[in-house]
Amino acid sequence: MDFAMVVKLLGGIALFLFGMKLMGDGLKSVAGNKLELILYRLSNTAPKGVLLGTGVTAVIQSSAATSVMVVGFVNSGMMKLRQAVSVILGAILGTSITGWIICLNYIDGASGTSGILSSSTLTGVIAVAGIVLVMFIKNPTAKKLGGIMMGFAVLMFGMSAMSSAMSSLGETEGFRNVLTSLSNPALGIVVGLVFTAVLQSASAAVGIIQALSVSGSMSVDSAVPLLLGVAIGASVPVLLSALGATVNGKRASLIYPITTTLSAAVCAAVFYIGDTIFGFPFLDWTANPFLIALLNTILRLCMILILLPFSDVIESLVTSIVREKKGGDDDAPLLEEMFISHPALAVDQSRTAMCEMARRSRTSLITATGILNAFDPEAFEKVEKLEASVDKYEDGLGTYLVKLTGHELTGRQNKDVSIFLHTLSDFERISDHAQNIAESAKEIKDKKLTFSEGARSEMTVIANAVNEIVSISVDAFLNSDIDAAKKVEPLEEVIDELCDKAKARHIERLQTGECTIVPGFVLNDLLSNFERVSDHCSNIAAALIEIEADEFDTHRYLGAVKQKHTEDFEQHYNEFKTQYFFD
Repeated sequence: MDFAMVVKLLGGIALFLFGMKLMGDGLKSVAGNKLELILYRLSNTAPKGVLLGTGVTAVIQSSAATSVMVVGFVNSGMMKLRQAVSVILGAILGTSITGWIICLNYIDGASGTSGILSSSTLTGVIAVAGIVLVMFIKNPTAKKLGGIMMGFAVLMFGMSAMSSAMSSLGETEGFRNVLTSLSNPALGIVVGLVFTAVLQSASAAVGIIQALSVSGSMSVDSAVPLLLGVAIGASVPVLLSALGATVNGKRASLIYPITTTLSAAVCAAVFYIGDTIFGFPFLDWTANPFLIALLNTILRLCMILILLPFSDVIESLVTSIVREKKGGDDDAPLLEEMFISHPALAVDQSRTAMCEMARRSRTSLITATGILNAFDPEAFEKVEKLEASVDKYEDGLGTYLVKLTGHELTGRQNKDVSIFLHTLSDFERISDHAQNIAESAKEIKDKKLTFSEGARSEMTVIANAVNEIVSISVDAFLNSDIDAAKKVEPLEEVIDELCDKAKARHIERLQTGECTIVPGFVLNDLLSNFERVSDHCSNIAAALIEIEADEFDTHRYLGAVKQKHTEDFEQHYNEFKTQYFFD
């Protein structure tokens, strides 16, 4: 093999890899967001997960890309580890589709239908159509489609160049000896593994093996271990995605290498034991691109059929390998930067984090009010931890949402992001006030302060009302319930009136000597925190109502509500006033 042939081979490999990347990127840009969102939302059962993993991988032409995406879902808490197992198994099968696409390059013929379907004719037609779409059509989707077609054409030209260079290798004694040595299962698997790890693409590795088979010197006996090694080697990019991931993210990244290694080992053991007993005659067949594609598909199908019944075992295995850290990832918002370029996923991920932040704020407030009459050190510590975690959520989500606004969003996505940005600080402030209330409870206990019977009764009524307004606000946010949000402002007005009345009654009790000055300071602090909490709930409800109405002016909305009570407002107001009153 002379120098010119080596250059031709390397040039063919370069074109092939570039064409595959170009086609894959184009497919992702046209269908990626939709497919990824479908993958996230519909992988709730094992069969669905396998089918979706197979389908998405067949479209985006990369099992590693699908698996890395799944690791991101698990890392962010959007997908359970059990779901990830079935999706990754599907991705292992889906990547075999590329081998069949590459087979189009080896369809030959000179006339008639076969001539139309020949690789050179097909590649030429696709290249011309692609460049027309890219150069002369203004529609963005058409341009992306043209990019996909050009990528396919470049891939096919690369395969043609590789095949042409490889065809002469069959006559070289050294090359035949190398291929013969690969029939050793261990050596063949290692070579396939390393080769794929370097290329970081199972599809590319299979394509090059198909080109090697054109030489006529490769047997099925040499191809099988190579393909098993390729399946394992494709796990390297997935393992790299574990860097900086959460515990569950690390566990998800181990699913691909563990499943491919175990299933490849079982396949190899069964295959070679069977060959020893029965002596498979087809091992001596000369491999060709079509036979390589068929072998790759059969091997991968066997791999997922072997492991699919043991999905629970795989989940337990990766869980036992990567153990939970004490005080680990639970306090931090799980936001995957890789989803920023996929707004549909990023918004869903932000919603998941916002909902968790809202729940933690509510839990913090209810826990804090619960220790006013009976202080509990463990509950106090819980409030402190919740407040710290909510602060982290605000910091993480604030940065993430600002980055997200720099991308093109749909009308619905814009509304969601606006609601998140406008309510973020309110949930954080509710948690802050919960911390203040808990500290007041601790002060009451440490200083052994006592309140009059009337003050204790009033505090109980107001605390119950505040717990309800926070629960209504959080539920309205979690469910995007506008009707529930409209109940917040009437209750907020009731709480304001209760706080004013409690202050007035406290002054009366001071004058009669029923209450003393020192507990009065704590009482005023509690009332101020209660009022502030209800104000933030009012802001949250206003944001939900106004943004859904394609407007946003909280002050205008709240002012209008207070000045002109509607029938619904009056009804809710009277109900809450009847429910919460002082004796």
